[in-house]
Amino acid sequence: MAKLDVNEKALKKAHQFLKSHHYVLESDWNAAQPSSDAENEYQEAHGWEAYGEWFLAIEPDANPETKERYKFPYGDFQRLHRSGLIAAKQRAAQYDYTAIEQAADELLSKLDAD
Repeated sequence: MAKLDVNEKALKKAHQFLKSHHYVLESDWNAAQPSSDAENEYQEAHGWEAYGEWFLAIEPDANPETKERYKFPYGDFQRLHRSGLIAAKQRAAQYDYTAIEQAADELLSKLDAD
């Protein structure tokens, strides 16, 4: 299992979305999650750094300019999705990525407190 770190830039961006109420409370993450084509279009239009800000985890040993570096998406390149945070938290727990699970849980707690 690859080592993953919390993506601090993504966490900061997610907190900004919470503060500005730029989120979706109810969605089906399977439908809302960006497709591979949407990911490619966003990355080509905005670059790897902006692309990476949509993922709660990074694989530090992976090339920064590859999709393999970025894990646990939380939004649709426009808004944060509560369902995306839930999916990230569940997957992180399933694979024992405790720090990622805690980051997703912290965001969920703040979102649910709003």
